[in-house]
Amino acid sequence: MPDTQDRPRADVELRLPADGVYVSVVRTTTAGLAARLDFLIDDIEDLRIAVGEACAMVLPEAEEDSELTCSYYLSPGRLTVEVAVSAASPHEPAYDSFAWQVLSTMATRAESDSGAGRFAIRLTMESGVPGAGS
Repeated sequence: MPDTQDRPRADVELRLPADGVYVSVVRTTTAGLAARLDFLIDDIEDLRIAVGEACAMVLPEAEEDSELTCSYYLSPGRLTVEVAVSAASPHEPAYDSFAWQVLSTMATRAESDSGAGRFAIRLTMESGVPGAGS
């Protein structure tokens, strides 16, 4: 993923304490935005699950008293969600883990970035609605 200066501005951004009690807010926001883009119910539920898994992966890496930042990039037929925390020495995710398999199966694309004092997971989901992206 590009540096902060190179990243496009998110259409929607949430900043929450880096605490697992706020994951439900992230999941609900994700579902609401996907519904606004006319995603199918099954795709919305897949995104909710994938975003929950992404949060579960980044939160243990968060520095104490830091924020969980959720950036949403919306386009017709596509929703990209990036969850990120400040992390002093983040670890690459285990790409053969069950959690990563859930992410890569439920999202159209899943990526991680564990450098520059930050740990992020970016998920992209494309709508299953015919003609939604055109």
